[in-house]
Amino acid sequence: MHPLKRTGPLRRIVLASAVTVSGMVLLIALKPHSPPEVTVAAPAPSSSGNAPGGAGGSGSGPGGPSASTSPDGGSATTGTMTVTGDPADTIWGPVQVRITVRNGKITEAAAVQYPKADPLEEQLNVYAVQQLNQQTLAAQSADIDVVSGATYTSQGYQQSLQSALDAVRN
Repeated sequence: MHPLKRTGPLRRIVLASAVTVSGMVLLIALKPHSPPEVTVAAPAPSSSGNAPGGAGGSGSGPGGPSASTSPDGGSATTGTMTVTGDPADTIWGPVQVRITVRNGKITEAAAVQYPKADPLEEQLNVYAVQQLNQQTLAAQSADIDVVSGATYTSQGYQQSLQSALDAVRN
């Protein structure tokens, strides 16, 4: 009879060795994760703040909040206003949010810029941004929860959203 078909200690040793070797190969194959830099992000404009696709707009300059009113000339409390917040720098890349306010209520929220360095990160952030957009509409403020697995993107979203809301109030 073959030694591996027995139920003795040799079989357990061979299986344990195979599992150990497989685990070591997986650990070695993983990319090392660099620790995040500890910085205090201020909602100041950055040099890489312009989002592709015209996030600058008719606002206060490159990277700053930009606003446009509806053709009826309404203000944030009586008409429609679209505002793009400041880009918030995260360790994975900038996050920038655009909101539409109609009659004092947020009717639309969208991230016009968010980290997309690799396919896995992009897939995670697409999900996170959808959740954050929905939370923004429900909360009507920047007081929203972070999305698990996308903490830095969520925090950047909150900062950019707050700068857009501040621009609406001014």
